[in-house]
Amino acid sequence: MQRLQEKLEKLSIPITKEQIKQFQIYYDLLVEWNQKMNLTAITELDDVITKHFIDSVAMLSVVPIPEGSTMIDVGTGAGFPGIPLSIVRPDIQITLMDSLNKRVGFLSCVTEELGLQHVECIHSRAEDLARNTDYRESFDYGVSRAVANMSTLSEYCLPFIKKGGYLISYKQDDVEGEIKGSLHAMSVLGGHHEKTEKLLLPDTEIRRSFVLIKKYGSTPKAYPRKAGLPSKKPLS
Repeated sequence: MQRLQEKLEKLSIPITKEQIKQFQIYYDLLVEWNQKMNLTAITELDDVITKHFIDSVAMLSVVPIPEGSTMIDVGTGAGFPGIPLSIVRPDIQITLMDSLNKRVGFLSCVTEELGLQHVECIHSRAEDLARNTDYRESFDYGVSRAVANMSTLSEYCLPFIKKGGYLISYKQDDVEGEIKGSLHAMSVLGGHHEKTEKLLLPDTEIRRSFVLIKKYGSTPKAYPRKAGLPSKKPLS
């Protein structure tokens, strides 16, 4: 995990020996569970460090997240970006949500093994959980990595975010056209595109864009629409 520490230093993200140990345990569990269920096609240590761990936490080097913030990771999959973020920022209260129960079982195992008491794992679709009053418009931040186009993603995520909070979408470098095509959807859902922070991952040619959508008003009760509609018929 020396490479992990070196790359984090280049991003000015501090890490302790205990946190490095947590990343090692996370990697070991990821490889172990991946043998019995499809979690990731990326399993080589160096690739996981760069394309999963560093990619997940790099956002912190360009987007300041206040201490004690609440965050939901929508469609977290194998825990990216939520678990790496929770390791390096244990002050953040993070909810990991995924629609596949087997993956949630893996996430629960990881959080228990790592002792992440500030992390909650939930099995649900975004369209359903966003109608639960305990979760609707209750988070400071929503994050999502490689889940859907911006219009669909906005409908999945913005209902969870409180007024003044942000949706931070992890996208590839060329995202301007996608943003432009989703501005109306953002507006309907109570958000607007504030800015996009771009970053080159250390020692790679991988360019990452973090799209920040600020929540300025409440999401109408009609959204999100019933399961499946946000992806089949994105708001335009």
